[in-house]
Amino acid sequence: MNKEYIVKDNTKFNEIINNGKKISNSEFIIFYKQKNEMTPKFGITAPKKIGNAVIRNKCKRQVRNMVYLNNLLFKKYNNYIIIIRKGFLLNSFKQNELSLIDLLGGI
Repeated sequence: MNKEYIVKDNTKFNEIINNGKKISNSEFIIFYKQKNEMTPKFGITAPKKIGNAVIRNKCKRQVRNMVYLNNLLFKKYNNYIIIIRKGFLLNSFKQNELSLIDLLGGI
C-alpha cells in the first residue's frame, strides 16, 4: 500500500471515528466517512488487547495485504479506519479476508 492511501494524521483519525459511520463483526470494526478526493485512504489500528507489539504488527501487515488485494471493493470517495478485534487471532488469513469482504458488502 502506497503512502498516498494511508491516513496518518491523528486529527483525521479522530474525525473519521467521531463523525463517520461504523460497521463491525467479531474480527473488525470499520469506521468510514465520505470525502471529496477520488482515492480511498486507510488507517489500520490494533489495540494492546490483541497482544504484544510483534503480534499487533503482524496483524496490521495482514490487514494491509487484505486491503491491497481487495482494493477494488472499497468505495473511492471514502476514508476508512479499520480496527482489529481479538477474534482476528482465532481465524486463518483467508477467513479474516472473507470477513473483511463481507463487511465491505454492508457499506
